[in-house]
Amino acid sequence: MPDGTFADRPYFAAVDVDREALREEAEARLRALAGEHARLRDDQWAAIEALVVERRRVLVVQRTGWGKSAVYFVATALLRELGEGPTVIVSPLLALMRNQIAAAERAGIHAATINSANLEEWESIYADVAAGEVDVLLVSPERLNNPDFRDRVLPELAESAGLVVVDEAHCISDWGHDFRPDYRRLRTLFARLPPGVPILATTATANARVTRDVAEQLGESTMVLRGPLQRESLHFSVVRTSSPEQRLAWLAQTLHELPGSGIVYTLTVAAAEEIAAYLRDQGHAVAAYSGQTDPAERLAAEQDLLDNKIKALVATSALGMGFDKPDLGFVVHVGAPPSPVAYYQQVGRAGRGVERAEVILLPGPEDRDIWAYFASLAFPPEPVVRRTLEVLAEAGTLSTPALEAKVDLSRGRLEMMLKVLDVDGAVRRVPGGWQATGEPWTYDAERYARVAAERKAEQQAMLDYIATTGCREEFLRRHLDDETAASCGRCDNCTGVHRSPDVDAEAVSAAAERLRRPGVEFQVRRQWPTGIPDLSGRIKPQFAAEPGRALGRLTDLGWGTRLRALLAEDAPDTPVPDDVFAAVIQVLAAWHWPQRPVAVVNMPSHRRPQLVRTLADRIARTGRLPHLGELAYRAGSPGRQYNSAQRVQAIRATLTLPPDLGQALRGLNGPVLLVDDRIDTGWTMTMAAALLRHAGAPAVLPFALAVTG
Repeated sequence: MPDGTFADRPYFAAVDVDREALREEAEARLRALAGEHARLRDDQWAAIEALVVERRRVLVVQRTGWGKSAVYFVATALLRELGEGPTVIVSPLLALMRNQIAAAERAGIHAATINSANLEEWESIYADVAAGEVDVLLVSPERLNNPDFRDRVLPELAESAGLVVVDEAHCISDWGHDFRPDYRRLRTLFARLPPGVPILATTATANARVTRDVAEQLGESTMVLRGPLQRESLHFSVVRTSSPEQRLAWLAQTLHELPGSGIVYTLTVAAAEEIAAYLRDQGHAVAAYSGQTDPAERLAAEQDLLDNKIKALVATSALGMGFDKPDLGFVVHVGAPPSPVAYYQQVGRAGRGVERAEVILLPGPEDRDIWAYFASLAFPPEPVVRRTLEVLAEAGTLSTPALEAKVDLSRGRLEMMLKVLDVDGAVRRVPGGWQATGEPWTYDAERYARVAAERKAEQQAMLDYIATTGCREEFLRRHLDDETAASCGRCDNCTGVHRSPDVDAEAVSAAAERLRRPGVEFQVRRQWPTGIPDLSGRIKPQFAAEPGRALGRLTDLGWGTRLRALLAEDAPDTPVPDDVFAAVIQVLAAWHWPQRPVAVVNMPSHRRPQLVRTLADRIARTGRLPHLGELAYRAGSPGRQYNSAQRVQAIRATLTLPPDLGQALRGLNGPVLLVDDRIDTGWTMTMAAALLRHAGAPAVLPFALAVTG
């Protein structure tokens, strides 16, 4: 039996075993995992043989449902029999981890996971790993750079691992549709492995460029096993509707006809919630699912779908990699993902264990706006990055909130940038925050520009997919560089059978009524941001605003479309339109405030002064309230800031209360309605409310046409 240390073994040297007997054992292990009729595919055995016998690094690019997990579970069982250490699986989602643990247990493999949801179990799991009682340890890529895990656990784990598996390996590449900076830290793990420890990377969604990139990061001698991506159960179709209400009515009408249970994907959280609410009103058993859904509710919703207790989950891309339901009968997209690769990855959830699954795309004109928004969150420009490194070099160690006060980036973009800099060696995560390493670092502007250009090309390819008259599956497979791609004979273009977008006029009217139902509640800020010395903790009640109302969200399917056009960067400044104002009155009439406002004040607006002033003035005249005027900026608009601390500091330095408005506020015996065109971070309204309260307003009721969330 090999000693398991590989200390004196040449890199990639084969282990002396009876390969025929090993193949028989592998087949037996597969049957224990997948059933008596399961047989290893040729490429499955090729991967297992390369890992177990030759101790190689292997990249498997195979379609969803092909059996990639069987490769690492069977290889784990064989390696453990040879006396090797546990398999470490780096996996992106808790849902995927749960499915993998269940599959491992069926095959007699004891698996454990380290994640943020089981902190209290970490020490006992570490002890079990050290005692050899764990065959598979699953960790998230984020865990690799947790300071305690990275410095205390990872070195020992790397030294003792018998196999390292990187699931959803396309996340390693920034050319891929779902790049995650934490995955780039795997290079550090690979470098720490003793010679001869095999590595397996798996993915179903990698084109040729991503495959090359991942293989290069694994090492020059990586074996690449790439198979055809054909999915014979999937029946692709595109349905073009003329309006959001027609799209929603079509979905409600068609959902009855779709087989089994499935997923309805949306591009935004607001759309997921809006569509789910409407479908429930129409009698469908559905649940909304997004990254903002409570974790316990997400688990319950996943289980309800697995148990066919609901017809569909209406979900954002938060329900993606890792959700495994073989009998999923359909995937419908309300809104197109930004690339054919991302689309093929999501529809791959369907039809694994059924003969036919319906894959339907309902594109909308707002899709491009949403793509543009997400594209705006790309890697920041060089001056911002350099500023971050300078701040860290001067400060020593800073937490993310403290750094946010000094660098004008949103929290999400700041964290993403720090992760990339960490991988590049320019910063290091330590207890308490981040440190600059002082290592030389180059801003790879050319690469970032090429990635941005690739994203635009992918978006155009998605538009081309919608418009194509050729085979839809072939189109998608060719964009995944599948050289075996050919006409599927099943999609709407191949068969000539196209789904009609027509819906009963009454159903369209009902959907329109739902979508045009105005009014959303929003909460202004309750807590000061970290990093401002004289503002900390909760905002004092005597300076806080009440919960506010808006006509709609910019991401809504209904009012969002109208508001996006009205508030677009290049839209002219006009008086408030009559249709918009009529809806505003509906929102105000339905607002169950504890006390009716006694006056109206509006925010100053640099871009839309006419829109905001006429909105406030018409509200005042309709409600027979005095319009007291507007706040002002001392030296022009503060511009746009992207994080809370920067925004508060900018508004604080510029926003002021004109003397006549301050005088008018004194002696009021009721709330002030504070009017603006849109709410982004919420800090402008929060700071304005504090000014009004300080000047004597008993309460402030915020109102805006739109909120961005």
